[in-house]
Amino acid sequence: MKLVVDANILFAALIKEGSTAELLISDKLQLFAPEFLFTEFTKYEELILKKTHRSREEFNQLLEILKEQITIVPKKKITPFIDKVEKISPDPKDNVYLALAFALKSNIWSNDKRLKQGQEKITVFSTEELIEKTNLLKV
Repeated sequence: MKLVVDANILFAALIKEGSTAELLISDKLQLFAPEFLFTEFTKYEELILKKTHRSREEFNQLLEILKEQITIVPKKKITPFIDKVEKISPDPKDNVYLALAFALKSNIWSNDKRLKQGQEKITVFSTEELIEKTNLLKV
């Protein structure tokens, strides 16, 4: 399944071990993100480390794994869709994720309820919905 992954999903995985982190490393999902995504993690690394039970080494190892799992999409591929999403986006901060989803003809993985309820053009899956839909974490 092809998905644009929201930064908050990655923050959650880096802070806490659990199903989000497991899904992120699943080979059943094709994950994509805008190019600024990992810059955000560098910017907030100290804050994330304060909130997590992971050591800096564990944090960095997981971040490297995520960098391998997530395909970064350059801004130039997303830009042509920005005007389209500005008309439907419930929050300007989500424009880039919606534009990327249009560019890739994919869905979004986000726990942002406003993104899900504020527009109807792109399907947005929460972590819980993704687990239910894919059965990836069932033994």
